[in-house]
Amino acid sequence: MDKNRIKTFADQVIGDMGSAMGAGLAYVGTKVGLFRSMAGAGPINADDLAKKTGLQSRYVTEWLKGMTCARYLDYDPENETYELPDEHAYLLASEGSDHYVGGLFYSVPMMLGMAPRVADAFVHGGGVPFSDYGSEGVLAVDLMNRGLYEKRFANYWLTTCPTTHERLTTGGNVLDFGCGSGRVSIALAKAFPKSSFTGIDTDSASIKVAKDCVLQENLTEQVRFECGTTDQLPDNERYDLITICDCIHDLNDPLGTLENLRTLLFDNGILFVIEPKAADHLEDNIHPVGAMYYGMSVFHCMTQSLASGGPGLGTCMGPASMEALTRQAGFNRFETLEIKSQTNIFYAVGL
Repeated sequence: MDKNRIKTFADQVIGDMGSAMGAGLAYVGTKVGLFRSMAGAGPINADDLAKKTGLQSRYVTEWLKGMTCARYLDYDPENETYELPDEHAYLLASEGSDHYVGGLFYSVPMMLGMAPRVADAFVHGGGVPFSDYGSEGVLAVDLMNRGLYEKRFANYWLTTCPTTHERLTTGGNVLDFGCGSGRVSIALAKAFPKSSFTGIDTDSASIKVAKDCVLQENLTEQVRFECGTTDQLPDNERYDLITICDCIHDLNDPLGTLENLRTLLFDNGILFVIEPKAADHLEDNIHPVGAMYYGMSVFHCMTQSLASGGPGLGTCMGPASMEALTRQAGFNRFETLEIKSQTNIFYAVGL
């Protein structure tokens, strides 16, 4: 055996464990507000941070040391102070922005907490349904996507479909399938006040959040949410735009769902699809984003599909698989949109 390769891999394993613990510590820092309290505060010692946040000093001290070793914080050994660099705060303490990463950290305990059940599914089959991830699952998904949907959907992403953008400006009908907490419908409703929006999702907890949000935004005349499937929609209802965001790969019947959605589109309508950014071939996904997405697939996306008897398409479908699926469902137009993103890929699908 190659001893150098053994050592290199041993170093990798230790590095992976360090990164895993760093992600766990970052979750704590996000959840209890430590990053937010350190943002823009300059150098601060452990006792002062504990007093500022009202948190337990011993835990805060150990957290600061761990986040320093993970290179999230800068440390001054002479003064024993810690500082969150502005460039890091830009990502860690910017909830509601399109560059906030806190949702990723919320997903860590939500997903890995199901690891024993997923391991059991390796042996006995089945999986973990989305509802079993509870309120933390709804919150994690919401935090991962909220800022992006609010800041980029109408003003950037949808401008790549100019005809649809113009139609919504004058007044169109929009369906958000798999709407989750309703952020897409609410964001688009604000941008297109002459259009009407319907969001549907089978998860009752997500729909409750969506209905609460639309009440807070005073958009109940323009936006409605329903718990269920397309069966809950009015007969003969047709849409200029159907959005299906980070959802197709999770479904128990993706082909049947796409076939149903095809019948709901106007002839010149668009199915706007967002999926995790992955290449068609495994060898092109061997990088940190690929590792993250395959992990998310096993611990969240694929398992929820398999739990309900679905095909378990997995998070990393790739453009070729997505195009094949939409054409099998009867769509004739498929375009990969020119939208810059490190983590998502966007498709416009039509009749």
